[in-house]
Amino acid sequence: MAEYIVMPKMGLTMTEGFLTNWKKSEGDMINSGDTLFDVETDKLTNSYEAKSSGILRKIIVREGTVKVLEPVAVIGDADEDISALLAQSGSSVPVPENKADVKTPSMAPSETPAAAGRIKISPRAKKIAQDLGVDISSVSGTGPGGAITEDDIKAFAEKNVNKKISPAAAIAAEQLNVDTNQIQKETRIMKDDVIKFKLDEELMKYASPMETRKTMTTMRKVIAKRMHESVQTSPTVNYNLKVDTTAMKQLKDDLKDAVKLSYTDILVKIVSMVLLEHPLLNSSVDGNEIITRNYVNMGVAVALPEGLLVPVVKYANVKGLKDISKEIKDMGQKAKNNELTADELTGGTFTITNIGMFGIESFTPIINQPEVAILGVNTIEEEARVVEGEIKIKPMMNLSLTADHRVVDGAVAASFMAKLKQYIEKPGMLLL
Repeated sequence: MAEYIVMPKMGLTMTEGFLTNWKKSEGDMINSGDTLFDVETDKLTNSYEAKSSGILRKIIVREGTVKVLEPVAVIGDADEDISALLAQSGSSVPVPENKADVKTPSMAPSETPAAAGRIKISPRAKKIAQDLGVDISSVSGTGPGGAITEDDIKAFAEKNVNKKISPAAAIAAEQLNVDTNQIQKETRIMKDDVIKFKLDEELMKYASPMETRKTMTTMRKVIAKRMHESVQTSPTVNYNLKVDTTAMKQLKDDLKDAVKLSYTDILVKIVSMVLLEHPLLNSSVDGNEIITRNYVNMGVAVALPEGLLVPVVKYANVKGLKDISKEIKDMGQKAKNNELTADELTGGTFTITNIGMFGIESFTPIINQPEVAILGVNTIEEEARVVEGEIKIKPMMNLSLTADHRVVDGAVAASFMAKLKQYIEKPGMLLL
């Protein structure tokens, strides 16, 4: 029995998806489990598999945004009447009963292939164009039927052909095979102008300059839209603070036999604990209300070639370092394989973005709405520091906090950063 193939609902929060890249054509035999098309959501691209077998009778939507559970195709038996389903979807197309009734629109005489490729010009006008070095394809005709006249050629030559050229420039142009009409100059063309034009021409051939245009992916469009909305929504203030990572590195080394921790793993745990002491940085704004929480869902930014994803470690404040580390690694791998679910990308209350591996010393991350703060983690560099009256080399890391000033005042942000520094430089406080 014929039935619709509908836009699937992938995740609790999904309301629509962008259908693209059909793998099958109308008339193809479909088996249950066959991949039919791709669906792009805000952050993901997933393939849709057929739930039943049959003939792909009609593709209703070849590409575009479709609400969940709306029909995108019809599958059924080869000889089954699907007109009722097509009518319900609004995709029916009237088909003439007699092919003789189908009329091909007549082509106007001026639109015939022969006329479309022919330039109307008299032999005398053509001879004048050759003498003056005028490209007749660039001339608009004013004669009958758009024919190019002698006056059209002369007017075009007078307007476009530069006759002001020095004798030396003329000789150089002939030797270098340069068309001086292409040299854009209001004053007299000199020899140096010809040489420069030739050099630029050769340089262009060597460089082979080209530009490409590519439509933004759905992910890129969403990132652009949300980043713009974030800047428009939140009046932000940025705070930078350097911290000594000696103890944090020691913690990594001490635990390496039990679990291979990254600095991000440790920071997720530390930041989640400090946020509970500074709930305004873990809040969000809803109209005239500020929503605070007694839990932390930590977003961890993951960079992909297509854009940035922020999978969320739910309830990070009650998880141990081992569990946090495993979850971050698993979600990072899922992100690279395009296997994250919509639920793993939503619900964040605070975000950490680490680009220290690229040697970045400081930056101003943009808040991931509807959160009110985001922490940027930068590279670790050895610096000379005065410790108890002695100069010592310490591994220093710069932290960059961006906070929404509607909720987070400077004193609150400064207190948060000071406490964060204290935990990082004495991670044993996690045991308290």
